[in-house]
Amino acid sequence: MKKFFAIVMCVCMVLALVACSTEEAKESKKSEAEYKLGMGVVVSMDSSKAGNAQVDATVATVVTDADGKIVACRIDVAQNKMDITDGAVDTAKTFETKMELGDRYGMAPVGIDNDGNGVSKEWYEQAKAFESYVEGKTAAEVEAIETQEANGHLIAVDSALLDAGCSMQITDFMAAVVAACNDEQGMSFKTAAEFTLGVAANTTAADSVAATADEDGTVAMYTDFAAAVVADGKIIAALTDAIQPKITINAAGEIVETAFTATKRNLKEAYGMAPVGIDNDGNGVCLEWFEQAEAFANHVVGMTAAEVEAMETQEANGHLIAVDAELLEAGCSIQITGIKAVVAKAATNAR
Repeated sequence: MKKFFAIVMCVCMVLALVACSTEEAKESKKSEAEYKLGMGVVVSMDSSKAGNAQVDATVATVVTDADGKIVACRIDVAQNKMDITDGAVDTAKTFETKMELGDRYGMAPVGIDNDGNGVSKEWYEQAKAFESYVEGKTAAEVEAIETQEANGHLIAVDSALLDAGCSMQITDFMAAVVAACNDEQGMSFKTAAEFTLGVAANTTAADSVAATADEDGTVAMYTDFAAAVVADGKIIAALTDAIQPKITINAAGEIVETAFTATKRNLKEAYGMAPVGIDNDGNGVCLEWFEQAEAFANHVVGMTAAEVEAMETQEANGHLIAVDAELLEAGCSIQITGIKAVVAKAATNAR
């Protein structure tokens, strides 16, 4: 009899374990949800003046759920400046974003307290407060955030955001987040796993040209952007974009003209790469820039940041293009050194 009860108990335990396992599997399947990764960029050159060429590019990336609500948001600003005294340029200049500068950005020591509540936080702390504040909101709700004028800045009205320490101007944050939510070229993905989100921006001034007495110069501070969703150390969604703003200067170091239309991704066919017929790998396929960028983003899904960074390249028509046949066949034959660096950084930045 004891042996019989022991067998019964063992069978019951096995059945319980099977039921528990089945329930866990169902729960895992049930918890898989659909999301969308979007990115938005807002550009201003209004701070440019004699002696200083400046491009302020605010980038926001968001993950929204099936109801269009933000479940994660990341923001950064590439505030790129160049001394143009006497029309000179620095083609080797390096740049750091506001988030990368961290405490070195130096907002807190200045004691900027626009709402007068006695709290003066560093830029990255205020940006993170805004990121948290918009989680759970839709694009329309972010767009409708009320602002008020304070010390020449349009800051939040909502005390919840102000009490969190964000009392700086938020209009560009709002615009970039709304653009990210409404991103028509965003990447949809499904996952049941916990994930993190990262954003990155890399800038080069290598194409800048100094002004002379006979000819104007150009400050070309070009920035690559990327967003990456990471789960278990691997990218499960990614986006990349770029801007090419140009500031024309004269030999006196004055601003002659500023020019910027839209990001490469937003320009779509208007960027004009396909009509030129650039086919660096010679396979007869010449896609527009935004299509090649999409092919790259699709290709890195499943990779780690290190694997993206380690992607092999080859020289073709003076460009370092991919070696991977799958990526080339997908139509991405543009130079990928800048793109892979910024995507790897975005994945590394994921938090």
